[in-house]
Amino acid sequence: MARNHAVMTRDAAWELLTEYTKSESLLRHALAVEASMREYARIFGEDEERWGIVGLLHDFDYERWPEPPDHPLKGAAILEELGYPEDVIYAIKSHADYLELPRVDNMSKALYAVDEMSGFVMAVALVRPSRSVHDVKVSSVKKKMKDKAFARAIDRDMLRAGAEDLGVELDRHIATVIGALQKAADQLGLGGASAS
Repeated sequence: MARNHAVMTRDAAWELLTEYTKSESLLRHALAVEASMREYARIFGEDEERWGIVGLLHDFDYERWPEPPDHPLKGAAILEELGYPEDVIYAIKSHADYLELPRVDNMSKALYAVDEMSGFVMAVALVRPSRSVHDVKVSSVKKKMKDKAFARAIDRDMLRAGAEDLGVELDRHIATVIGALQKAADQLGLGGASAS
């Protein structure tokens, strides 16, 4: 029996995300990864909406099923049932290292590259006196990457490997993510004092 194909809209993806995710920090992370994915879709000349939806939904099941391999496999099963395209589901599954799935296309590679980097750049912005991503520079991100006590849950090797796998030099990758998050700063609560 043929599956129904999901209506791949941002509104439908947001509805699904907010059905499964209530945590403000997880929602902000999803928005940050969406912004970074959209930025890379523009750079690679790909479908911005599709890439954005991958970013938005990559962790939608995490709050309910945080343990590997439930996350992201439970979410992938839900997306499959809803008729989401295979490449979207595959990209989401392949962002989890422990599934050991090869990242075979730029969408999968970009998701892996921006997932942790988006979180790291947000963490850097939050410790700035302004709490603004507009004050974050590539050099400050790289300096914080050397500080093992800062955002210690984020694997520095993954940050570097993600950029390398995507074929983007680390400084350029950091700059791209910063730029993407600056465009979404108000949505992310990282616009600084003037935004409040």
